[in-house]
Amino acid sequence: MIRSELRRWLSRWAETLIAAGVSLAGLWLILRGGWFFALIGALAVLVGAALLIGAWRRMPFRRRISAPGVVEIDEGIIRYYGATALGGEIALRDVTEIRLLRLGGRGHWRLRAASGEALLVPVDAAGADGLAHAFTALPGLDMGALSAALAHVAEQDDAVRPVWRRSDR
Repeated sequence: MIRSELRRWLSRWAETLIAAGVSLAGLWLILRGGWFFALIGALAVLVGAALLIGAWRRMPFRRRISAPGVVEIDEGIIRYYGATALGGEIALRDVTEIRLLRLGGRGHWRLRAASGEALLVPVDAAGADGLAHAFTALPGLDMGALSAALAHVAEQDDAVRPVWRRSDR
């Protein structure tokens, strides 16, 4: 019933559209009159704005799935099940460094542990968009810089870009 192009566009922008809808509903409540509706509306606008900022920063993480393998995040452990390459797992509390690499024409997250182990996760693997939520638990991580690096990964050829390094160890 819905065209495939429109369905893809809506699935990519759904979180952003819902956040904008919450803000618009809050604005509508503010304009209804009275201090009670103005207070509830102002709270709704603030919640919608916070949701909109988060949705906008997670937008580069939503990509078409084109890499083999699956990413799974479960109780602070990031697992990558590679279909053609090696997979592995790393605990989020052990991650000391995140780099964004471009290898063989495809972007990869390189997660390095304190023990020296590294895990390469393609940015366009199934489930890789969940890394946005996982990375927010890391101390001192700037999600804006992370999103900007991810948005520009396609522009560089075989580049290495450091994104985050743990400073409390």
